[in-house]
Amino acid sequence: MQKYGGTSVADPDRIRAVADHVVRTHRAGKQVVVVVSAMGKSTDDFVRLAHDVSSDPHGREMDMLLTAGERISMALLCMAIIDLGLHAVSFTGSQAGIVTDTVHGKAKILEVKGDRIRETLANGAVAVVAGFQGISTDRDITTLGRGGSDTTAVALAASLGAEVCEIYTDVSGVFTADPRVVPEARKLAKVSFEEMLEMAATGGKVLALRSVEFARNYGVPVHVRSSFTWEPGTWVVEEDLSMEQAIISGVTHDASEAKVTIAQVADRPGVAASLFRALADAAVNVDMIVQNVSTAGHTDISFTVPKDDLHRAIAVMEKISGDLEATGITHDSNVARVSVVGAGMRTNPGVAAKMFEVLARQGVNIEMISTSSIRISCVVPLPDVERAVIALHSAFDLQIA
Repeated sequence: MQKYGGTSVADPDRIRAVADHVVRTHRAGKQVVVVVSAMGKSTDDFVRLAHDVSSDPHGREMDMLLTAGERISMALLCMAIIDLGLHAVSFTGSQAGIVTDTVHGKAKILEVKGDRIRETLANGAVAVVAGFQGISTDRDITTLGRGGSDTTAVALAASLGAEVCEIYTDVSGVFTADPRVVPEARKLAKVSFEEMLEMAATGGKVLALRSVEFARNYGVPVHVRSSFTWEPGTWVVEEDLSMEQAIISGVTHDASEAKVTIAQVADRPGVAASLFRALADAAVNVDMIVQNVSTAGHTDISFTVPKDDLHRAIAVMEKISGDLEATGITHDSNVARVSVVGAGMRTNPGVAAKMFEVLARQGVNIEMISTSSIRISCVVPLPDVERAVIALHSAFDLQIA
């Protein structure tokens, strides 16, 4: 399984280069299925076009529009492969048998049939599938949301029993931090599914979170590589428990979320359930949550949501705030999250203390904290986040030796 992102198929020269690599892989004795994204920034162009003709584009029609980009890529790549003497057949998500739920814009995959893909492989051809899309149980075209082509590739790899799912992109692998922020960041040869899940969830943009979840759940090895150099990249695999883990594998950051606080809600059973059920029913994805200590029977609840969902979240809370006895709702979009991730922190105490000390020395105020067994995340002011990343990366000795 090979997936090529938008920069990998951005123009005719890149498409021909991808075709050559696909053909070489096939002639090395491999059956090849390819998943492609839309060319370059064409999806962004479609979004702008939709908003030029409509103030509130309809979800079903928006999905119909956005899926056109991947269809263009798949057809062009097949043409280039055929010119090199190898038969190739293109498939939309629905033709490939990717069945989703009915949520337009961020549908979830329910089933991957893949019968036509198997027939194509059995006939000695390459199958090229349009990423980011499927067909719903209501028989409408759907899109899978951000990173949907990664999810398509891993789901197909799991269904077809692929040896490996290669994700080709414009970076050469997974790094200890964003190299644009930390030039000294180094490429990781291998990272565990659990670490990659935490990195993807906290701002690492190399792999989409849902694709890593698929890979972990179905045991699909993922190889993140560059389509510009073709050099070996980073393997995302099961954790190797026989080896001692590095304490910290990476530092991530995410500026795409906003903090919301609902003040002085009644401190009684069921209030938090009512609040977060209403947000869930409105398809608002809540991440970090902090509830303050109760005072006089009332408390504040703060949480983070994607900035794209902020207006919807506020509308939901304004609707139910009276039932919760809340006195006010505030929000702050000028925040970001910085996280340290590493399987080794399970057995190494003091990681949180060191992280907080580093941020304190940098004068970075911590507004919220959340943890897992292998991750610590802090919400900090947006202007401070890059300074925090650089300081933490250095403090945990992640730079190139």
